[in-house]
Amino acid sequence: MRLQTRRRLFQSGFFTLFVLAPPLDLLRLDLTLGHFILLGQDWTLGLEAFLHGEAGPGAVAWGLFWRALLPIVLVVGGGVCAAWRWGRLYCGWLCPHFSVVELINGLMRRASGKPSLWERRPLPQRRPDGRIQVPGRLWWPLTGLAALAFAFLWALTLLGYLLPPFELYHNLLHATLTPNQLRFLGVGTTLLFIEFTFARHLFCRFGCAVGLFQSLAWMANDRALVVGFDSRRARECGDCNNACDNTCPMRLKPRTLKRKMFTCTECARCIDACGQVKAHTPQGGLLAWVQGDAALPVVTGRPAVRSPQLRYPDGERVIPLKEVTS
Repeated sequence: MRLQTRRRLFQSGFFTLFVLAPPLDLLRLDLTLGHFILLGQDWTLGLEAFLHGEAGPGAVAWGLFWRALLPIVLVVGGGVCAAWRWGRLYCGWLCPHFSVVELINGLMRRASGKPSLWERRPLPQRRPDGRIQVPGRLWWPLTGLAALAFAFLWALTLLGYLLPPFELYHNLLHATLTPNQLRFLGVGTTLLFIEFTFARHLFCRFGCAVGLFQSLAWMANDRALVVGFDSRRARECGDCNNACDNTCPMRLKPRTLKRKMFTCTECARCIDACGQVKAHTPQGGLLAWVQGDAALPVVTGRPAVRSPQLRYPDGERVIPLKEVTS
């Protein structure tokens, strides 16, 4: 199974989990009850029992530790450790927002030839696999509809994390939403529609706190997973239309220093695009994931001291690389 196919399956599965978690009571904060629901069970801190004299200070302290502090430490600590080693892997492989970003980017490129309204010029019509994709105005209605549909779905899902989902969906199906529910859905859908239409990857790059902390942890590890470029074969890029740059959903340039790829999501679309362009060459693509000592040249810009091994995403081809520079 191709890497991008596996990634799409991960994204689809996590997006489905994101949408179904509230109605299935997997995880939500019920404002009407004043506490979390986790796996169908009430997740409280035990403060009410203390206020009613049914529990002592020791029991309350233990409840605060294992029901509040410990989960926060495990989730945040686990996320930081994963980002320190693999970068923004959550963004590129799981994040339900980034999956929408990529989908609308693709639709907008079909409509205008550009992945966003802010691109200066259309991207080449020739795709990395050799197919010609000619923009067509008929794709604009589908692009707008997709942005609106996902905006409403996101707003509805977020509201489901705060209110009893059965009541919310019942009111929606019977057109009996309360004024507050209508306001939340109206404002949320409008704001998300604007974001999905005009911002998307710009929000991921400059506005997402989760992505920012992942990037900071990643930058702190010079040996973390990063996209490496085989500079010895740089001349081979002359017959390419910058397929790796054009396919990046974050609009980055993969053949550069790590600090200039601060918001890389490790989606590997650049690696896949380069591999498709160079599929007819014995050496394959010029881009590959590198880690450990092999990642240092991407950080420093200096040639590697020893010959590392670059492994391609399909796991089948391994080539020696004496230097990996930006």
